[in-house]
Amino acid sequence: MLNSAKLKVRKLAESAGIDFKPTKSGYPHFYYIDDPLPTSPKKGEGGAVFELSGARVRQVLDYATVCDMSALTKGRSAETTIATPKGSVKVVLTCVNANTYQLEAPSAKASVVATWLRDLSDGYVSFNLDGEKDFSARRMPGPFIVADGRKKNVVKPSPLPSPSGRGGSVGVEKPFYIGIKPPVGNEAALPSFAWQDVEGELKKTALNQTHRDLGGRMVPFAGWEMPVVYTSIFEEHLATRQAAGLFDVSHMGVYDVRGADAASFLDSVCGNDCGGLLPGESLYTHFLTPDADVIDDTLVYRRGWNDYLVVVNASNDDKDRTWLEAVRDGTVRIDNDRPWARTYGYNAEIRNLRDPKAGSAMRVDIALQGPKSRDILLAMGVDSETRARIIKLKRTELCDAVVGGFDLIVSRTGYTGEKMAFELFVHPERAVDFWNAVLKAGEPFGVKPIGLGARDSLRTEAGLPLYGHEMGLGSGKFDGRDLGVAEGGFGSYVKTYKPWFIGRDAFVAREKERKGVVIRFRFDEQRTRMAHNSDPVVNDKGERIGFVTSCAIDSERFLTGQAYVDLAYAKEGTPILIHQGGVMDRPPAAAKVVSRFAKL
Repeated sequence: MLNSAKLKVRKLAESAGIDFKPTKSGYPHFYYIDDPLPTSPKKGEGGAVFELSGARVRQVLDYATVCDMSALTKGRSAETTIATPKGSVKVVLTCVNANTYQLEAPSAKASVVATWLRDLSDGYVSFNLDGEKDFSARRMPGPFIVADGRKKNVVKPSPLPSPSGRGGSVGVEKPFYIGIKPPVGNEAALPSFAWQDVEGELKKTALNQTHRDLGGRMVPFAGWEMPVVYTSIFEEHLATRQAAGLFDVSHMGVYDVRGADAASFLDSVCGNDCGGLLPGESLYTHFLTPDADVIDDTLVYRRGWNDYLVVVNASNDDKDRTWLEAVRDGTVRIDNDRPWARTYGYNAEIRNLRDPKAGSAMRVDIALQGPKSRDILLAMGVDSETRARIIKLKRTELCDAVVGGFDLIVSRTGYTGEKMAFELFVHPERAVDFWNAVLKAGEPFGVKPIGLGARDSLRTEAGLPLYGHEMGLGSGKFDGRDLGVAEGGFGSYVKTYKPWFIGRDAFVAREKERKGVVIRFRFDEQRTRMAHNSDPVVNDKGERIGFVTSCAIDSERFLTGQAYVDLAYAKEGTPILIHQGGVMDRPPAAAKVVSRFAKL
């Protein structure tokens, strides 16, 4: 309805002879009639006061103003500027509470500021100001409300200290705000992020001896000693698809990110829209470098408005935490066009929830996946309210729950492609008891413990990525680069409508040049050799068109895998040929491109 109204206004304006051309994206340019607001103060009464409110208004103001929002706590105020199509306006911004701010603007500019903010809230106006880069595809994380603040109590602010060389009202170091000027290059560049893995002794989860007692064959994996198989990979694979599988994923990194700027911080380091989550929702996303290379892929869970749970790959745990802290603290390069740019020190605490310092908040991840997984959870013992809450969970949703006497974070997510699947976050001191309780309650349902082998075959069959294979470092290299998010087939999880995030411009540029994508394939014959990472993929003329990234057995005993191929060969049903083991003087095996994600 809003867009329809905008179009009607545009036609009316054009009929009156007013130029109202749309941008390339279809968003109109800012249109303003110099007509004072009814609530604007009369001449001599001072500035106008507006109240800005909404669940994401703090993020909006971080994008719309030059000031350091992280320092703007309750009751504090800051002098700053807002760039509008009618010029920059000096304003005073005061924090009333987490979701409410008061903005004082000069009376002569009150109407233009209010109109501009309301258009930004609607999301149908271009950010393109003064010939800068075209921001027309970007929009604010609204909506938010712009109301007359003089009808309400005006907060008596406590001004922020004068900026001492960082940010303040100048915004030299701020990576993005509407109206940001082209880089001038006079500031010292920050260092690029560098990380070197250090090998040490294999770490063990709390369940290590339990795995051994169950017959698990232990192997090194991502710096941890983990069970690769208990009985057979295929048996464990089928158990998950037909009943339920129990996975020890307590080696995964688990962080708590909380604070007034938790949403703004995560939206700066992640490609997906973390601030758009409601409490009790989660999403899949990626940490990107300024070049749009993948540092890691991750799941982000919003437990409260200022409280997120972040789960990362075990192999990247230390690297990811170092990266996140460096970005937050402003010690690493986050923008290639403005290499001196840094965040202002977001009010965002990052806690390692596997560290004993986290105390009662400590959590590790144990996954229960498969069609009978919810039945098993409920069979462990829950009250009627908890039962209803768990049954109500949709995919990607989460809640806190006491199940069988265990205090859990229950998330309906997983890494197997199963529609009914859970990740269960428990205190590590209770991990062994919880594991055993799930196996006991799940025995009548056919639950089995699952090792790394079946974990890999299940995710490969489903078409899910593994860092180092379908994206990130070690992916076989193409054009001298690692596979990025879109090359891995997950470009839709990068939301370029966000005004700014690390790697945004590089991601957009890479998309314009991208020539290939990861597909899922299946060999035509059951009895064929396994393919491995980097094995060549060729067409019927023997021309190389890509390389294998993963391969494993599927539920019907066919070998199924994923491969990066030229876009011309990515369509479902396309025949391809694969040289298993990279042996080129042996006839390649025939395979076909199948649906990107399995229809389980």
